[in-house]
Amino acid sequence: MSFVGWLQIAATLGLVLAAVRPLGRFMAKLFLGQRTFLHPVLSPVERGFYRAAGIDPEQEQTWFGYAMAMLIFSAMGFLSLYAILRLQGFLPLNPGALPGVAPDLAFNTAISFLTNTNWQSYSGETTMSHFSQMAGLTVHNFLSAATGIALAMAVTRAFARSGVATLGNFWVDMTRAALYVLLPLSVVVALALVAFGVPQTLSNAVDATTLEGARQTIALGPVASQEAIKQLGTNGGGFFNANSAHPFENPSALSNILAIWAMLVVSAALPITFGRMVGSERQGWALLSAMAILLILGAALVYWAEARGNPLITALGVDTGLGNMEGKEVRFGQAMSALFVAVTTGLSCGAVNTMHDSLTPLGGLVPMVLIQLGEVLPGGTGSGLYGMVVFCVLAVFVAGLMVGRTPEFLGKKIEAREIRMAVLAVLILPLVILGFTAVAAVLPAALSSLNNAGPHGFSELLYAYSSAAGNNGSAFAGLNANTPWFNTTLGIAMVLGRFAYVLPVMAMAGSLAAKPRGQASSGSLPTTTFLFVGLLVGVILILGGLQFFPALALGPIVEEVLMHTSATF
Repeated sequence: MSFVGWLQIAATLGLVLAAVRPLGRFMAKLFLGQRTFLHPVLSPVERGFYRAAGIDPEQEQTWFGYAMAMLIFSAMGFLSLYAILRLQGFLPLNPGALPGVAPDLAFNTAISFLTNTNWQSYSGETTMSHFSQMAGLTVHNFLSAATGIALAMAVTRAFARSGVATLGNFWVDMTRAALYVLLPLSVVVALALVAFGVPQTLSNAVDATTLEGARQTIALGPVASQEAIKQLGTNGGGFFNANSAHPFENPSALSNILAIWAMLVVSAALPITFGRMVGSERQGWALLSAMAILLILGAALVYWAEARGNPLITALGVDTGLGNMEGKEVRFGQAMSALFVAVTTGLSCGAVNTMHDSLTPLGGLVPMVLIQLGEVLPGGTGSGLYGMVVFCVLAVFVAGLMVGRTPEFLGKKIEAREIRMAVLAVLILPLVILGFTAVAAVLPAALSSLNNAGPHGFSELLYAYSSAAGNNGSAFAGLNANTPWFNTTLGIAMVLGRFAYVLPVMAMAGSLAAKPRGQASSGSLPTTTFLFVGLLVGVILILGGLQFFPALALGPIVEEVLMHTSATF
């Protein structure tokens, strides 16, 4: 590790911090129904969408109506994307004459982009046409992210309102998130990426002559536009198989900084939006502080683990002064690779500029744990915020048990129904992750896809189902997941991780919205203090440890011990 490396990390996070307050306040005004500087240009477009769809923007929905609208919209999105992928060979903008995608892969991919997971069991440049990339995958990059933001706004209104039955209108929230937030930011980021050297063309490929005189085909396409929303929407699905390690997706140190900034900025600004909408910006900063503590700790651990190198390589007499560079791009270095690893898994993004399968065991443990903690650090666009609110509810409940008082959060009493819904939500991830991993670990059809045996092979399985259920999308890369078993089970894990999680959260929000909002008293637990931030961090870590430590002990932990034991003897 070096001072320059830490300076790079600090400068990148500083750029994010500089943007979160203005963006968070902008989104608060937007979702409170106030005019913003974009309304003169975009409000006619917004009203046109409502007229075309027959939507009354003034008509609000109960939590059940809001959730049903989201589920219907998602189901229609799945069917349309599945059809595009299957019929790809008959659709336009297919210069490579690529055939339709196989049924199980089309199912997995459609579910993946629908749920903001963007798990990819394929190479984008050789499997997807330009039409599929633009009209299918890029469109859902916007819509899945906008859906997450809309759900977060519904949960926010549960605390901002008092004694009401409605949480807003899904169609309005989703439209505004896409039109006023994601689209303008994507235009700016895409133009910046083009300036940094990322291609944006409808050409299919070019042929080049190598230094040895051989012919090489270099894939091209509308990369910058997809790359922008891939990062801003915490989608993570790469245009190319190598994702953000590919020089056409991430050509330089500057584009790498922009990618990290784009991944973080919306999700990190949403807690500020939450605070503004509930009438306490300090509450938003408290949530963001808890997220930042764990994210920075994760980045530091990855940086340390990778910078110290691999003792097995060192024992062979190889100079490891640069640390463990296997699977990393020299143009990014250890510090920015480590930050990218932590950010993409602390978020539910899944974009990678480093092959996680090549990390040291401890370095690979960190991104796995960041996903398993619930994807709230700061999590996906929208999903991270409502996931953190669930942990806040559990934290005040634990605090209430310790002092013998009825727990409250933002003036809303937390009672048995809310706790049941919160516990049901947090149990989804361990049930899906550990259940599917246990089956895959003994099933020959699953084991045959592993490139590694022993604890590392187990880590590949555990990471895959963690990534799918956590709607992350990154992989350990040593697993051939393009099989009927993995395409199907990972798709099911994605559905459960997204929808089985959010439904109890919405039920909890509906219950809280109906309650009157009381005033804080001398007996209320302050939730904007360092004490509460520490309590919240502790609850997140303890729940994650209780749920996943035994499984982690069989994978990366024992692999770390074996690595040092082998190096010693």
